[in-house]
Amino acid sequence: MTSVPRLRARLLQWYDKHRRALPWRVLPGETADPYRIWLSEVMLQQTTTVHAAPYFQAFTRRWPTVRDLAAAPEAEVMAAWAGLGYYARARNLIACARAVAEDHGGVFPDTEEGLRALPGLGPYTAAAVAAIAFDRPANVVDGNVERVMARLFAVETPLPDAKPELKRLAQSLVRNARPGDWAQALMDLGATVCRPRAPDCPACPLRSDCRGLADGLAARLPRRTVKAASPHRYGVVFAIFRDSRVGLVRRPARGMLGGMLGLPTTPWRAAPWPRDEALGHAPAPGSWRSVGEMSHAFTHFTLDLTVMASAEAHGDGDLIWTPLDAAVAQTPSLFAKALRLLASPSLDI
Repeated sequence: MTSVPRLRARLLQWYDKHRRALPWRVLPGETADPYRIWLSEVMLQQTTTVHAAPYFQAFTRRWPTVRDLAAAPEAEVMAAWAGLGYYARARNLIACARAVAEDHGGVFPDTEEGLRALPGLGPYTAAAVAAIAFDRPANVVDGNVERVMARLFAVETPLPDAKPELKRLAQSLVRNARPGDWAQALMDLGATVCRPRAPDCPACPLRSDCRGLADGLAARLPRRTVKAASPHRYGVVFAIFRDSRVGLVRRPARGMLGGMLGLPTTPWRAAPWPRDEALGHAPAPGSWRSVGEMSHAFTHFTLDLTVMASAEAHGDGDLIWTPLDAAVAQTPSLFAKALRLLASPSLDI
């Protein structure tokens, strides 16, 4: 392999020419805003840049500083997060913003150690903010970087067992010069050139050093341990309509989709729900009818839902009556799917 300084120089030259334009990324010579970098990194966990970008822009318009976010009602932040998934991230987002505002005078700590002490910041997020926002020589390793390291060094150990080795190899390339740009260059290389499928090896600035390419392994790396099949569960959701509004509930703070608005639902279990048993969990007595079926995939299980609706049930005071369009915008994607099904012009509820 070429010396590390030459390898770094090639990748940074490539980055200067081919860097992605992202709404949280500053131009050369500009100073990064730690709040925007932190917010983007939290949103990008388990989410693509294309999906996260409009949420980031909406959040920063509504809450342009960490103090603004810290002062926001939790329900409003959770509603704005709807559709990004992994809702524990939203709760950690609020807790972290409040810690920065209340305990640090609205200023993010500028070291990896200080950032790790904030609520919800794990090793990756702390390293990313330290490097990108404060130019600290932190080792920032996401899925893109793991893939680049696996191919560059021809690491054939399957993931997740290979993670410590890949992190060590990435650390061997970190230097004090341009650490924020280096972290982003590796991410961009993995996202646009060293792609999971069909890597564009001829366009790669590191192709002459890539052991995976030289050994004919690049497209097959990183190897992965075969995952066990995800469990499958069943549930029923209930939609009461009244005057063009639908009755929502606030889910318990802990558990799946904690603290979010959603439709009332049965528990989710391994066996399908017979109609009479499911109606025992309906939010109110009345004339209920099934209007369709839908499926949804979570990280650790898949879910089939029967959607039931009524315009005759008498909802109790716990329901939050919300216009249908607003309900779609304010609920997680699981419930938004059900609500879109209910909004079909072919349905007469």
